[in-house]
Amino acid sequence: MADHFLHISDYSTDALWDILKLAKKLKQKFRNREEYKIFNNKSLVMIFAKPSARTRVSFETGFEWMGGHALFLGPNDIGIGKREAIKDISRLLSRYNDLIMARLFDHSHIIELAENSTIPVINGLTDYNHPCQVMSDIFTIWEARGSLEDLKVAYVGDGNNIVHSWLHLAQKFPMEFVCACPENYEPNSDTVNGSSGAGVSGVSVSHDPTNSVKNTDVVYTDVWASMGQKDEAEMREKIFQPFQVNGDLMAATGKNTLFMHCLPAERGREVTDEVIEADYSIVFEQAENRLHVQNAIMVTLAG
Repeated sequence: MADHFLHISDYSTDALWDILKLAKKLKQKFRNREEYKIFNNKSLVMIFAKPSARTRVSFETGFEWMGGHALFLGPNDIGIGKREAIKDISRLLSRYNDLIMARLFDHSHIIELAENSTIPVINGLTDYNHPCQVMSDIFTIWEARGSLEDLKVAYVGDGNNIVHSWLHLAQKFPMEFVCACPENYEPNSDTVNGSSGAGVSGVSVSHDPTNSVKNTDVVYTDVWASMGQKDEAEMREKIFQPFQVNGDLMAATGKNTLFMHCLPAERGREVTDEVIEADYSIVFEQAENRLHVQNAIMVTLAG
């Protein structure tokens, strides 16, 4: 078992299922407002080089519910890799705290943080991947469908960090996963090849959204320009327009398909209001599940 939660691919399928099953129990406890003070007298330090509403609120709320104290360090409090060496921050926080969650730009920074830490480090997102999000996603699909058998997921949009975590997940859970993206916006080719090579799932990259969503159980999208790419937003808008998830694209699946989005959504861009507000949209359940799955990850890491 890994001491940290950096990539989904670091874990065995059984270990991932254990996290999902624990999340299910913790969700019931949380919704019933049961006492669950497993982190009494413990502290979680949260490092945010990249701001986020959901990540902060879900980790902080979850850890406090479990009896611990969560500390927020924003970009002005701590300059990861700028003001002081990452390994120094890592060793220092290991002496003060019990868990570290970091949401960073540079993936090498989370690796260095973990390598020098004597306490568990959780990847709350990097430019390369977003494992907590995708674990929440697969939990939400399991909940909504009642099973992960014969699963097809079509991701439509930018081949970004969410796609990389889906590709890692496809190495552990059998599924058909297709990433439909414009040319030159494909996910990392080594990650795609690693996922195909694992021989667990059918993985493909396509430039045809309508064809990609045929017979799919889930259509998933994300913003077209992530944080740090906003200067490209106008150019991307033109390129990505054919990849908008709208009523027509959802109808093209030919079945009762779920819609997912990791939020925040730019309504009217990558997804229309009609879709995000539809009965088949499970985006808010998906967002809530971040809290329960992250709680399960923290409990698992703390042993």
